[in-house]
Amino acid sequence: MELRNTNQNQQSLLRGVDWFTVGLYAVLVVLGAVSIYAASYDFDNASIFSFDEFSGKQLLWIGLSFFIGLVLLLLDRRVYETYAFPIYVGMLLMLVVTIFISPNIKGSHSWIVLGPMSLQPAEFAKFATALALAKLFGGYNFILNAKPSNYLRALAIIFLPVMLILAQNETGSALVYLSLFFVLYREGMSGLVLFAAAFAVVIFVVALKFSQEMIMGITVGQFSVYLMIMLLMVVMLLFHSRNFTVARNVGAWYAGSGLIVFLLHLMGVDVNGHIYFLAAIVVASVYILVEMLKSGIKKMLVTVMTALISIVFLFSIDYVFTTVLQPHQQQRINVTLGIVEDLRGKGYNVNQSKIAIGSGGLTGKGFLKGTQTKLKYVPEQHTDFIFCTIGEEEGFVGTVTVLTLFMILILRVLTIAERQPTTFGRVYAYCVASYLIFHFCINIGMVIGLTPVIGIPLPFFSYGGSSLWGFTFLIFILLRIDAGRRDYH
Repeated sequence: MELRNTNQNQQSLLRGVDWFTVGLYAVLVVLGAVSIYAASYDFDNASIFSFDEFSGKQLLWIGLSFFIGLVLLLLDRRVYETYAFPIYVGMLLMLVVTIFISPNIKGSHSWIVLGPMSLQPAEFAKFATALALAKLFGGYNFILNAKPSNYLRALAIIFLPVMLILAQNETGSALVYLSLFFVLYREGMSGLVLFAAAFAVVIFVVALKFSQEMIMGITVGQFSVYLMIMLLMVVMLLFHSRNFTVARNVGAWYAGSGLIVFLLHLMGVDVNGHIYFLAAIVVASVYILVEMLKSGIKKMLVTVMTALISIVFLFSIDYVFTTVLQPHQQQRINVTLGIVEDLRGKGYNVNQSKIAIGSGGLTGKGFLKGTQTKLKYVPEQHTDFIFCTIGEEEGFVGTVTVLTLFMILILRVLTIAERQPTTFGRVYAYCVASYLIFHFCINIGMVIGLTPVIGIPLPFFSYGGSSLWGFTFLIFILLRIDAGRRDYH
């Protein structure tokens, strides 16, 4: 009888596994190994299977990854939920230990060296954090918006590994965990939080990008941000508070006072931009608060708070950029925004990467025939900049194919998320999707010069066992949780 139950369980598992996702995973990792071989290939190279080459080592990592995936599938799905918090605590302890025992590698203390092998615990902390967050949300009667302490517990799970990874001086890996805010949004967090984060990024970019020219005693960037804050206040009054009268009056106040100041400026009167904009926004805010007390529409307070926080953030940008960020980070941001041109320094990798991708044309130069690749113009091309190898040798067709495969995988993970019968399974799946989207967007953005270079690998393609194993844990734990969904019917 026991043998029969075992066979039934195995057959049920085989039927429940999403083999389409397994196939996508296999295709991506194989394409990754081929791309690594192309990126590191020179005319004296041995076979793609040689352990003397990066591709051969990557194939070894891939083989071990399939073994890991098999083990993860064979474990009882309840193991992941039962031991989610112990796994998370164990990974936090490993991150702490890494700070003290890891060697200094390019200024970072994030690698544990085990003989000929090096592992980066930050990559494995991703699945542990996802499990812990899923366990929290899957707890009895846990609702994110029920009380503020629920937000604090969720944020603590996210930010504890972030702080430890920052202590390792590994900013790029730490930023990945911020993608989990998309999970909080899916589970009930207000969309205003994501909007505020996006608006903060816009303020930061505009304030820095246009910080050289002056108008009315302030930079063009600051001038533009003030205008955006004013416009945002009117829009929020219209669509968030749904108070047309107050929105119209605030808009009229901004337009009228702005016209007067503009005429004074044309007449040669010295008008200080900071004083005018701050005064105009303060007057509008006081008026909004008075109308809020009259009407009882508490949502209007959000408009005032958004404006005030945006102003504080605007004034903090210079301090954060010059004091908090390190010189190499400042330089990378300046290069990305086009403030400075440093084609032989921090901008060299990105410039050569764009040349490589552009030279590939529609169909590419052919496998192992990329001149930028073979002449080693792009440093770290087999790791963070692997995508430019695809662009040069396989052209537009090759890059679109890879992008399509990633999009299919992400959509598949989201589909898996929405069919989960438990909150634990759904939240974990959304964590996996968030990690994939962040890595995918930031890495491609780095390679084509849209985002700063922060050392984010392309999943399944960039060389390295830690990254590959980290995503293997994420994917196959998800597949095991999903395979058990039939037990709830």
